Amino acid sequence: MLNLFWEIDVWGRIRRASEAARAELLASEALRRGVVLSLVSDVAQAWFELLELDRELDIARGSVHSYQETYDLFQRQFLGGVTSKLDPLRAEAALAQASAQVYDLERRIVEKENQLSVLLGRPAGSIPRGAPLGAQATPPDVPIGVPARLLERRPDLIEAEETLIADNARVGQALANYFPQIGLTALAGSVSTELSDLLKSGTGFWSAGASALGPLFTFGQTTYTWRAAQAATDTSRAAYERAVLNALREVSDTLTARQKLVGVRAEQERAVGALRESVNMARTRYLGGLSTYLDVLDAQQALYPAEYDLAQTQRDQLLAVVRLYRALGGGWNQYEGAPQIPLPIVP
Repeated sequence: MLNLFWEIDVWGRIRRASEAARAELLASEALRRGVVLSLVSDVAQAWFELLELDRELDIARGSVHSYQETYDLFQRQFLGGVTSKLDPLRAEAALAQASAQVYDLERRIVEKENQLSVLLGRPAGSIPRGAPLGAQATPPDVPIGVPARLLERRPDLIEAEETLIADNARVGQALANYFPQIGLTALAGSVSTELSDLLKSGTGFWSAGASALGPLFTFGQTTYTWRAAQAATDTSRAAYERAVLNALREVSDTLTARQKLVGVRAEQERAVGALRESVNMARTRYLGGLSTYLDVLDAQQALYPAEYDLAQTQRDQLLAVVRLYRALGGGWNQYEGAPQIPLPIVP
């Protein structure tokens, strides 16, 4: 005996359930794309941070070399009775601070290399270097009038939108549960004991009839299910609106950062140029007997932090491009709509 039941979707319950399932599939696909986008962005960000740490290490090693020369000079002068012990002590302190910074930067570089190795799915180890930070290509300019439609391909917005569609469809599905399910029931019987003989001519019989099954006494279950679906829709709608506002904020922040960092870098380059000239001038004045070497030390102690700041700004300019790439859902060179998954169209 075999019983089959086909439901006639009069109230749209099955149609709404199919719509919800399709939206959930698209939301899952958007989530996958979001993971890939985050991975690409994280790798790029870690790479630029590694290059900036390399630049800081070069600056730190250069400062150690300069402070070592200063300390050796002051120490010889002190032993020769030319200066007091105050000068070599001050130079020794500057040397020790610079040396400590070298060790700390080496530690941070290893940690950043390990982070990149994990992101690349490989055991922790050193990362081959390409072009240094200062030789990186100038970040491309964002074309004027970038359409807001680029935000439509952000995976988080697609996921939030499809989740809202799915929850809204669940409301219709829950509402349809108030109405009876109308279906066709087929009954097939056979005297044969072999399943392969079930539908053979002369071995069985078929009968079909219509039936309607509707909720009579559910003790409020249908109502509460419908209210829960409505609450889920309201939550998804709020999450979608929040995602849109957050996307607009991120784009505005990154575009502003790109614009303002240009001015910051220009001013810092001017400051570094002036400080380098002051170091050279202080050395010239010292060799000419017009000033003490403490003026050279003071100029050096002002120069190296400014070089660190400039390197960090160069890194931030590159990271601003990475963040804008993420904020626009994968760049701005070519518009790509939301991914389309070939699914059967539900009438």
